[in-house]
Amino acid sequence: MKKVVSVSLGSSKRNHTVQVELLGENFSISRIGTDGDINKAIKMIQQLDGNVDAIGLGGIDVYLYACHNRYVIKDGMRMLKAAKVTPVVDGSGLKNTLERQAVAYLAEQGLLTRGSKVLMVSAMDRFGMAEAMDNIGCQLILGDAMFALGIPFPIYSLEKLQRIASKIMPIISRLPFTMIYPTGSKQDKQSRLRATKFASYYHHAEVIAGDYHFIHKYLPEKLNGQMIITNTITAADVELLMERGAAMLVTTTPEFQGRTFGTNVMEAVFLALLGKRWDEATPEDYAALLQQLNWQPKIIKLKKEINAQVQESPAP
Repeated sequence: MKKVVSVSLGSSKRNHTVQVELLGENFSISRIGTDGDINKAIKMIQQLDGNVDAIGLGGIDVYLYACHNRYVIKDGMRMLKAAKVTPVVDGSGLKNTLERQAVAYLAEQGLLTRGSKVLMVSAMDRFGMAEAMDNIGCQLILGDAMFALGIPFPIYSLEKLQRIASKIMPIISRLPFTMIYPTGSKQDKQSRLRATKFASYYHHAEVIAGDYHFIHKYLPEKLNGQMIITNTITAADVELLMERGAAMLVTTTPEFQGRTFGTNVMEAVFLALLGKRWDEATPEDYAALLQQLNWQPKIIKLKKEINAQVQESPAP
């Protein structure tokens, strides 16, 4: 049995282990949160090194992208280099292939069209998705400065994002990652102030896309029928989105036993299937595996589920 472990800076409350069969191979897939403790994460990676088939890095990026520019995240690289034998990946390669395909699929279904108003909470984290949406003519609001830095500065084009990133990322990339991304218990917390800070951008959008922890960080008390495109979703997250008024949830990674894992986990699975290190794997390798697996986005109509629950509830 192949073993894949995601070592995450996220909350340990979201830990999960499943056993699945993929392309004739049996897998044990685990996600282990270190509650924002990067030193604990590095130690865990060192202990796993050589004892598992692949390691995913969760709750952190090694690389962020703005158009043709790639930026190295200092803390992410520290975690990557902690393993000397086992292949390690952060999920960015799979984001660049799987999530482009997911956008194309949603466009074929008529769920994304030219003019769709999309709040992309961080395009640098999911540049493949952002670029694919831009290519079909979506109206993008890029929230990188808002959601990572808390600055009310929406960006309206990928070209402007590239210009801004070229000026600030050499500094931002050296900061502790916990300063720009919710880790540990921060992933579970939400204040009323946060829920109102960027509410107008949520309400203006028809689609809210990107990292779920960023989406949750400033999620308003009430939505007005938006479609959410994300992953790393638990049953509790689905319930929260229903309560807040989202109309539809689209997850880009497959569901295993009621849980969708992050792209870092699934890319680690791909490396285990390929028997390659991260720098050896190509987009063509990933595309071939995706074709064999025939993964498609999972679409959940949340409002219908709410209505069904209401209708099925017994009268008081």
